Amino acid sequence: MISLFGYGQTMKALSKILAPCNIYDEKFKNKSKDEFGNNLLPIDCFDGTNSSLEIISPGIPPTFPLNKMAKNLISEYDYFYPNNALNIWISGTNGKTTTTQMTQSLLSEYGSVCGGNIGIPLCNLDKSAKIWILETSSFMLHYTNKANPKIYALLPITQDHISWHGNFENYINAKLKPLRLMGQDSYAIIPSEYKNMIKDFKGKIFFYSNIASLAEEFGIDEKKIKFKGAFLLDAIMALLIAKILTNKIDYSIINNFKIDSHKIEEFRDKNGRLFVDDSKATNIDATLKALEIYRDKEIFLILGGDNKGVSLEPLIDKLTSYNVKIFAIGKCCNEILQLARIYNIPCQDSNTLKNALDSIKNIFNDNQNSICLLSPACASLDQFTSYKHRGEEFKRYALL
Repeated sequence: MISLFGYGQTMKALSKILAPCNIYDEKFKNKSKDEFGNNLLPIDCFDGTNSSLEIISPGIPPTFPLNKMAKNLISEYDYFYPNNALNIWISGTNGKTTTTQMTQSLLSEYGSVCGGNIGIPLCNLDKSAKIWILETSSFMLHYTNKANPKIYALLPITQDHISWHGNFENYINAKLKPLRLMGQDSYAIIPSEYKNMIKDFKGKIFFYSNIASLAEEFGIDEKKIKFKGAFLLDAIMALLIAKILTNKIDYSIINNFKIDSHKIEEFRDKNGRLFVDDSKATNIDATLKALEIYRDKEIFLILGGDNKGVSLEPLIDKLTSYNVKIFAIGKCCNEILQLARIYNIPCQDSNTLKNALDSIKNIFNDNQNSICLLSPACASLDQFTSYKHRGEEFKRYALL
């Protein structure tokens, strides 16, 4: 019988297709069954003897105790490989979601669908679609040893998910792993800093050092794209993926694309004060990109959550060049407070998002030169169900 490790969104969707199977999760305390006839089992029930195949949820870390007992542990990508669709995988630290969605907007008329780490789980994607565009996490790549894409687009890598991978080197290696699996007719777009780490790629590879070099390589005119900053790189990456497949550059489609909520999303309250929901910023690099947009403003910055094992010191160091006051929330509150004292940055121990906003609204008097920015540089699960939940609560409290 097939075993599934984990019972999150991905494995729940997969279990409906594979039922009946055995599902092991740390949250199961007693044996039971779900509506599809799957066995829901505590992890101490697994000994490997009644398991022909183990498919692991990508969110489960390598230290999960059942991994060592599994005889044939694979990822969801490997389970569905090969498939009839042309696979495009998009990864990196920031911008994966936006680049995936932008690429889908450019290729939808050619029969593409998108999913993976966002939206539709892999098992529910249209099997008759000509193109699969998959937002691909480092977690999924860690467990994938067979599946590979036709096109692999890697956005810049910065420190993230260190507690999951163990160290930054392992995180980088996971991001570069598809290159070892891809065939001669494949394409890869990779940051140039990793050029010396790539020894055995068989296809055609394009290296880039910045946005300008990437645009120039593919004949893309930056001036014809409405997006700026980090979103400009996402747009250029999507355009060049589409150009590889179609030999076309469609500026009108890319410029009509609408950015998702919770990504540098601006709104004003009844007093005209500017609030910015950047809850999607779950790492240092994403927060620095948001800060740069508002460099000339007084910034009330809501920072904190689960830092995923990454020190926030590089971010706090950079904040010395901004007119900023920090309102620390969540699991790493104490770390933020200690670093703020070291770097002499004003910082308040708010603990919760509501406390932070209550304090900010009491001092937020200048609606022209000040902003309240939620750009936490941390994951949300210590206090919220998701970054979306965090962003929704931010807007609700801001508009009270």
